[in-house]
Amino acid sequence: MAGLLVLLLAGGGWYWYSQRGASDAGQAGQPGPGGRIPGGPGGPGGPGRGMSGPAAPVVVSPVVQRDMDVVLNGLGNVTPVANVTVRAQVSGPLLRVLFKEGQMVKAGDLLAEIDPRPFQAALDQALGQLARDQALLQNARIDQQRYRTLLAQDSIAKQQVDTQDALVRQYEGVVKTDQANVDNARLQLGYTRIKAPTSGRIGLRQVDPGNIVSTSDANGIALITQIQPIAVLFSIPEDNLPSVLRQLNAGQTLPVQAWDRQARNKLADGTLLTTDNQIDTTTGTVRLKAVFRNDDGMLFPNQFVNVRMRVDTLAGATVVPVAAIQRGQQGTFVYVVDQENKVKVQTVALGPSDGEQTAVLRGVQAGQRVVVDGADRLREGMTVQTVDPAARAAAVAPASEPRARGRRLRAGGASGPEAAGPRGPRPQDGASAPAAGAAPSASPSAAPPPPPRRHRANEPAP
Repeated sequence: MAGLLVLLLAGGGWYWYSQRGASDAGQAGQPGPGGRIPGGPGGPGGPGRGMSGPAAPVVVSPVVQRDMDVVLNGLGNVTPVANVTVRAQVSGPLLRVLFKEGQMVKAGDLLAEIDPRPFQAALDQALGQLARDQALLQNARIDQQRYRTLLAQDSIAKQQVDTQDALVRQYEGVVKTDQANVDNARLQLGYTRIKAPTSGRIGLRQVDPGNIVSTSDANGIALITQIQPIAVLFSIPEDNLPSVLRQLNAGQTLPVQAWDRQARNKLADGTLLTTDNQIDTTTGTVRLKAVFRNDDGMLFPNQFVNVRMRVDTLAGATVVPVAAIQRGQQGTFVYVVDQENKVKVQTVALGPSDGEQTAVLRGVQAGQRVVVDGADRLREGMTVQTVDPAARAAAVAPASEPRARGRRLRAGGASGPEAAGPRGPRPQDGASAPAAGAAPSASPSAAPPPPPRRHRANEPAP
C-alpha cells in the first residue's frame, strides 16, 4: 500500500507541474502545443504576408532615340597567318643555336649553324673541276681559231676544223656542268646557316647543340608563328550572311572587335577579310575570317575570343537596354514606370541589338522610363521606388540574408550559439521564452522527467 501511495503522489505532482508549465508558457507569449500564438505574426488576427509593404525598389533607364550600330556576335579562335617549322636542309652536327625561346624574329635572322666543313670541301672540289675544264675550253677555242685560219689558206682539211668545233662545244657543256656543281655546293654550304623563313614569334627549341640534325627530322628545330598581323576565324548564322555580303559587294569595310572569354575587355580592333565558300549544313553557320594588326600582342594563337562585327547603322532608332526586355506568355514586353511611379506592362516589337542596347520598333517612345533591375516581382499597377543601382544592391543584400539563414537552420547547418553544445535546461516559472531560432527541446526519451514538486506546509496534498 505504501508503494502504491508513493506512485500516486508522484503522478499527481507531475501532472500539476506540467499544467503549470504550459500556463506559464502561454502567459509568456510562447506558442503552446496548439501551434501559433493568436494575434502573433502569421497567426489568426495578426499581420500576414499578404498585406502590402513598402514600394519595391527598382532601377530604371530612359528610352532614348539615337543612331545604333547593328552588330553580329560570334565565337571565334585566333589563328596565326602563318605557322612555319624551321628545319635543317642539310644533315650534320648542330654547332650553335642563336635564338632565345619566345623571342620575336624577322625573316632572314640567323637562328642556328650546322658544321660547314664538309660542305666547304665539296665547294672547293667543284671550283677546282670548273677551273680545269675552263682551261681546256680556252685551249680548244685557240686551236679552233688557228684551224679556221689554215682552212682559209687551203692548208688544212675542213674535216679537221669540224672536229675542233665539236670539241669546243663539248668543253662548253662540261664547263656548264661544273658551274652547276659549284652553285649546288655553294647552296649546300649556305644551308648550314639556318635562317628565319618568316617574321614572327619563335617557339620552344626542339633540339640542342651537338645533336645530328637532318632533313627528315619530324619536329625540326623550332616553330615560328606569325602573329602580326593575326587572323580570327568565327561563325555567324547563315540568316545573317546576306547583310554581310551586301556590304562586302558594295566595297564597304566591316569593322570587327575581338573581346575576351567573358566579353568584358576588348582585346583588338580589326576588319573582315573574307567569308568561306560554303555553309556548314550541320550547324547552319558560315565561317568568316577577320584580320587584326595585333601591335600589342593581345591576341595569341588558338585563343578563344568573342567577336563583334558591325554590319550596319540604324539612324534615329528607339533604344532600350537589353536588361529591360522581359518575355512571358503575352510575348515580349517591358515594365514602364509613369510619372506617379506606377508600373505598366507594355508589349514591344524588337529590332536589331548590339549586345547591350536593343532597338524597339514599336511599343515605347523616347523619354519613357523602363525597369532594368528589380522586375522579378512587379505586377501591373504596382507602386515602385526608383533608386540608383548601388542602393538597389544594398536593399537586396539584407533581404536575402534572413532567407539564407532560415535555409541553413532548416538544413541543420546553423552556426553560432544555436548549434553549439547540448541544449540548456527548461526555463523555470516566469522565465523568458527561448530566443527565436533556438533548437527545439530534447524529446522525452532523451531526458528524465523532473522530480515531483514538494508541497508547502500549509498546502494540502493533491
